[in-house]
Order: sequence, then structure tokens, then C-alpha cells
Amino acid sequence: MASNHAHAPAAHGDTHEGSHDEAHDEHSHHGGHGDHVAMFRRLFWWNLLLAVPTVALSSMFASIVGYPLPGVTWVEWVSPLLGTVIYLWGGRPFLTGAVSEIRARQPGMMLLVALAITVAFVASWAATLSLVRHGLDFWWELALLVVIMLLGHWLEMRSLAQTASALDSLAALLPDEAERLRDGQVETVTPDQLEVGDVVLVRPGGRIPADGRVVDGSAAVDESMITGESRAVTRDVGSTVVAGTVATDSGIRIEVTATGEDTALAGIGKLVADAQASGSRAQRLADTAAGWLFWFALGSGVVTAIVWSLLGSPDEAVIRTITVLVIACPHALGLAIPLVISIATERAARAGVLVKDRLSMEAMRTVDTVLFDKTGTLTLGRPTVTAVRPADDQTDEDQLLAWAAAAEADSEHPLARAVVRAAADRGATVPAATGFTSSPAVGVQATVEERTVAVGGPALLEQAGAHELPVADQWREDGAIILHVLVDGQVAGALALADEVRAESRAAVDQLRARGVDVVMITGDAQAVAASVAGQLGIARFFAGVRPEDKSATVSALQDEGRRVAMVGDGVNDAPALAQADVGIAIGAGTDVAIASAGIVLASEDPRSVVSVIDLSTATYRKSMQNLAWGAGYNLISVPLAAGVLAPIGFVMPMSAGALLMSASTVVVALNAQLLRRLDLRPRGNDERAPAV
Repeated sequence: MASNHAHAPAAHGDTHEGSHDEAHDEHSHHGGHGDHVAMFRRLFWWNLLLAVPTVALSSMFASIVGYPLPGVTWVEWVSPLLGTVIYLWGGRPFLTGAVSEIRARQPGMMLLVALAITVAFVASWAATLSLVRHGLDFWWELALLVVIMLLGHWLEMRSLAQTASALDSLAALLPDEAERLRDGQVETVTPDQLEVGDVVLVRPGGRIPADGRVVDGSAAVDESMITGESRAVTRDVGSTVVAGTVATDSGIRIEVTATGEDTALAGIGKLVADAQASGSRAQRLADTAAGWLFWFALGSGVVTAIVWSLLGSPDEAVIRTITVLVIACPHALGLAIPLVISIATERAARAGVLVKDRLSMEAMRTVDTVLFDKTGTLTLGRPTVTAVRPADDQTDEDQLLAWAAAAEADSEHPLARAVVRAAADRGATVPAATGFTSSPAVGVQATVEERTVAVGGPALLEQAGAHELPVADQWREDGAIILHVLVDGQVAGALALADEVRAESRAAVDQLRARGVDVVMITGDAQAVAASVAGQLGIARFFAGVRPEDKSATVSALQDEGRRVAMVGDGVNDAPALAQADVGIAIGAGTDVAIASAGIVLASEDPRSVVSVIDLSTATYRKSMQNLAWGAGYNLISVPLAAGVLAPIGFVMPMSAGALLMSASTVVVALNAQLLRRLDLRPRGNDERAPAV
């Protein structure tokens, strides 16, 4: 947001008034995970109970292990009957999922699993009913395959449900009840009964039920669940507060300004949900690979069946074909990217980094230049007193500041508020003032301790026939705003004011530079102001005096130099630049227009969060590529082994081992993605390091 402080002294006197098919579809999109966790958990345990007698009483399993079965007729029917139940009940999610994939013309892992268990089911019944010569039943393999597949899906759904709980935790931030004040009475209502304009009482330790403005009281508010900032911030009369945050130490009354879907909390929840559902280049790559792997697996199965049949081993042909179909399921590949995306988005949201566009998050790892808007981003966007200089030795700095604050006490001008704030920060005793008057473009005047005290800019000095202090020239070169204090018509001293640099900005610049990223600053302020801030932050390149409509052209110029640019801003005039940049990052405290133009929104105002975005982007990409490499590489290596290429040297992979390895690959991918939870995205000092993941 461009600053107009260069003109502020002239106007200083101004004041302001103040189903299973559905289950599969959901599985494909990783939604509704809580219900699926329960469903797959229940199916796993029940089918495991059925699988124990199915395997134990299987004639083939007994002959392999070497124990005799009871010589009772009914024993030979236990495995076929229970195996059929397992196929129809435990295998139903895979069978119905296969139908859905056929209808959608998107063959994938569900179709592969369905083919494997169906071939095993048909071959086993053919052997049981003696419909084929030398038939071998696979009931025990079928049972183990279904149980292992259900276990893998249960573990997957549980991992995804833990990630999706980020949205549930956001919703849980709202209190169950709110205390509304009406006609002097307190009535208990639910947050969804609140209306804009209602006044709500928030007691010490209570959660704020809706977005609002403090109208009475002051409290330290814990906003960590919204902004990621660990320290509580003071909110007093006039300050805005956000639903879901906590008044930690005292009670306040707030006037509701937004409820329901209009609150910041609801907006954050929507951003998280949209980001978790959004696509990415890595996801498209994974989808393409999964599609090719299906045809690779199917082709391998057909070749395996033909080769083993030609070798005179039809039974082995069936076993090898089923094993190929099982082990080639691109299940791990289907989980590889969605789980990483979900976890990364959740971690970001908990740290106050809200991802609107997945492609923007992916692009952050390639950014080599971050262009910061100065005002409201690197600085607080408000003036602060940076220097106090008495005119002589008879007056000390605190006395001069106290006189100025007394005269400014009744003014609402930003410069007046800065003077009053500075006096309070120094602990200066500010005397009472009477007879306050203000003169537009001149300054203010009041009677303080029987003296006439005036504070203003150049017009005030001219009116009084006085001269500014010599130090003013130096301050002016540094880009400061200069106010002089006159007592009984004589210059008693001067104050320098400037837009205050955020305490965290230098750390942000240093950390970005340590990652090989250039930092550039852009501002509408004058050259001297920009140079002063850039000097304090160690920024070598900056653009000053840039008109709002020219900011996007500046971004284009940097891109023409071959740079990958991330633009960070918070104002309406930043919106075109945010849209032009390779990645637009909006400060969450900024305007709706800026936020709408950005791919990433920082809920906090801490510029170090930009470093967190880069770290998250890098870690997310690394985990995605690791999972893709494992998911695809595992199939390419294991399928030939399952087909029996090592049979000439005596190694033949059991079908159950193939199922176990397939599920194990899914677990490996899920555990690797879970390592992202170790990534600490909290803003850090230069001497702190986040753990590697």
C-alpha cells in the first residue's frame, strides 16, 4: 500500500470521525474419511475372523504347511463357503469400485484388485467342484488377499482422516454458546443465532463466537489457531477480533461484524478445503502414471498366463497371473500425492499459511526473487516516533514528548496517535490539556500546564515566524516526517516520525537470502523513505515512487530479467502485481481484493511466513517425488518377480506375499507422507533451524 506520509504534516490538523459406489468415489477423492475408517476397520476385523478357519481348513494350505485335516466331510466345504462370504462381503468395496472405474472409463487399482480376487474365486470354485483337471483351490490365498487389502485401505483411510481433521479442528474453534447483551440483560445463544450489530460478552478464557470489534474492555487475545503467531496480542476498544480466538486474561465486549460463512474462520476453512481438493502438476503426473501402470499390469498378466500355459503349467499360470494383478495394483501411487497434499495443506493452515492455489504452492520452491510491498508488509503501515530532539538543554526528551502528547491527546490523526503512543511507551507523565483546537494543514494547539503548546509541520512554523531545528535536514534525508513543538510561540523541539519497520522483517530478509532468494522492495513512497527502510533491512534493490498502476509493470520487468517472482502485498493497489507475479502472496490483514488476487494468503502479518511457504513447498515437492518414485518403481520391479522371471533359479513369489508387499508399499508411502507432520512452520529467528523431513 503506497504511503502518503510525505504529505502528512500539511494536513496534520485534520481530525477524523470517528453407498459403496459412493464409498469408492469418495475414496478416489479422499473425502468422507471418518466414515470410511469405520467401514474398513469393521470389514477388516470381521473378515479376519472368517479368514482364520478359511486358511486353517484349506486342503492346499494344510498340505503346504504339513498338517492333516480332520476326516470329516463338512471340513472340505468350510473354506469354499467362508471364502465366498469373504469374496462377496469383504471384497465388495473393490468389486463395486471396479464397476465405477469401468463406467468412468478410468481403469485403476480397484479394477486390478477386483480382477485378482475374481480370478482366484472362479478358479477355486472350479477346483472345488472338480470342473478342471488338476485344479488347485486358492481359498486361503483369496482370504488373505482380501484381508490384507482391507488392512491397507483401513490404514490409508485413517491417515487421510487424521489429515482431514484439520477442517474439523477449525470448526471446533467456535464455542457452543455465546452470551448476547440485550436491554441490559445477558442471554445465552448459539453462535449461529448471532446477528451483525449484536453485542457479545466474552469472559476471561472464553472463545470469541463471531468476528467483531471491541467496544468495551481490553484483553490479550490468543490468535495462534488463526495466524500461527504464538504470542497473545492486545486487543482494546476499536480493535477487530476474529471468531475462534481466545480472550486469555480479561473479559471484553464485542460488537458482531460478521457471522457464519462470512467470518474469517469460515473463510479459512473454505480455503483449506479448496486447497486439499485442488489439483496439481504432481497429481496429474501420478494420475497419468497410474493409468499407464494399469495397462502395464494387465498386459503383464496376460503375457504371464500365456507363457506359463505354454510351459505346461496351467495351475501355475493362474497363480502367477493373480499374483501379478495383485502386486501391480498402483495403490501406493494413487495415495502418493493426495496424502502429501492433504497433510501439507493442513500443516500450512495450522501455521497461518492458507493455500488457495496448489500450483502456487508448487511454484514457490522455484521462486528466486521475492518482491515485498513496503507499507503494511515490511513495515507496520503506521507512523511511529523515531527521534525526539529538544531545542535546548533546559528541556529533556520525555518532557518534550509529554507536552506534545498532551496537545495531541484529543486528535484522531495518525501522527497524533503516534505521538501519544510514544509517550505511553516511554512511561512519560502526560499532563491534562484544555482548549484543544486543530487547524487543517497547520497543526493542533492546546493549553498545557498554563502554557500554549502547538504541534505541527512547516505551515505551523511559518505562521509563528519560527525556524526548524538544524537536525531536520538530516531527518528529511532519511525520509522522516518532521513535527515541531512550540511552547508559548517558541520552538521547544522537534519529533521525527516514520513508518515503523516490523521487528521480524530483517529476519525474513536474512532467511530468504540464506536460501538463495533475492529480496526486492517496492513502494509508492519517496526515494528517501524507501532508502531508509531498505538500509535498515539490508535490501540492496528497491523501487521507490511507484504508482499503484505501475506495480504490475515492475513485476513484469523483473520477470523479463528471467526471474521467478513472488509478490507479497496487502493493499488494493497490490492486486494487479499479485496477479502478474508467478506467485501472489497476500497478507491476511490486507484487503479482500488483494486476497482474491493471490494464490497464497498469510493469516498473520509476519513476513517470515514467506520463508515458511518456501520451506513447505520444497518439502512437499520432495515428498511427492519420493512417493512417486517408490510407487512407480515398486511396480516396475515387482511385477516381473511376480510373473516368475526368477523361477528358473527356484524363486517363485507366493500370491499372499504379493498381496502383503502391495499393502506394504501403501504403508511405506503413507508413512513417508506422514513425515511432513514433523515440519515446523512457525516463524523462526536466524539462529533456529526447522527439523528436516
